[in-house]
Amino acid sequence: MAFRRRNKSYPFFSQEFLIQNHADIVFTLVIFILIGLMFEATAKTAILFIQPQYNISTVTADAELTLYHYGWKDCATVLFYLFITIILHAVVQEYILDKMNRRLHLSKSKNTKFNESGQLCVFYLVSSVWSLYILATEGYILHPSSLWENYPHVHLRFQVKFFYLTQLAYWLHALPELYFQKVRKEEIPRQLRYICLYLSHILAAYLLNLTRVGLVLLFLQYLSETGFHLSRLTYFVDETHHRMFDMWSVGFVVTRMVSLTLMFLSVGFGLTRSENQTLDWEAGNFNTLPISHGCCGSFSVSS
Repeated sequence: MAFRRRNKSYPFFSQEFLIQNHADIVFTLVIFILIGLMFEATAKTAILFIQPQYNISTVTADAELTLYHYGWKDCATVLFYLFITIILHAVVQEYILDKMNRRLHLSKSKNTKFNESGQLCVFYLVSSVWSLYILATEGYILHPSSLWENYPHVHLRFQVKFFYLTQLAYWLHALPELYFQKVRKEEIPRQLRYICLYLSHILAAYLLNLTRVGLVLLFLQYLSETGFHLSRLTYFVDETHHRMFDMWSVGFVVTRMVSLTLMFLSVGFGLTRSENQTLDWEAGNFNTLPISHGCCGSFSVSS
């Protein structure tokens, strides 16, 4: 499987060889992990990479329910889906963005921005639809108070845990992609900034058991970012088209206002009124005043 057209071959283990063939190398690693499922001696290790761990089965009146919590084994799962994300990144680049670039004949600087917006637009669109689906099926939209009631939300449904693991995998994959895509040095600080912000906030929501609030905030953020990158892609196709940016600017203000209101309502108001405000690592309770203020302050600054 070759993701990129090879105009020139490079020596094995050289820097250019690694950059040119990184998707094929990662695909080989994924195949090795999948092959491990076929043998009894390696199946238990291979399943750590593919399937979310720490499941707990509980019997309800309707049926048996399987819930999940987090632990260090999640690192293996995140690593596997990081590999998958690198492969999907290469597929989108090769079969969609590169073909569009050849038709548009963009300059080198615009080409880099077009590729960045193209990749992020696909990710933001898929993630916003996916998060909206989870919010609807979990009932958080119709019952906003469930975002902070009965905290800590230690046990997660499969779709919620899998969503967070894949989100972490995507933003971690963005770090080596800076090297694989040969991003210019002056662009690296800007991209590192928003990658680290996403990683820190998603990881904080996951580890502090604020996954319900995090889902809503991610949906609003991704919805706004989808509009921005769609506007930028439209601008690259036709530089006289600015109406999309005007529409996005209105949506940006609305989503930021809703996000800030929701954050202070759920964390700054809902959790602070809870009776259980003690730090308990074993129970997963982080509902203390310093942590609540830290979360609200961090979100306000990043917004």
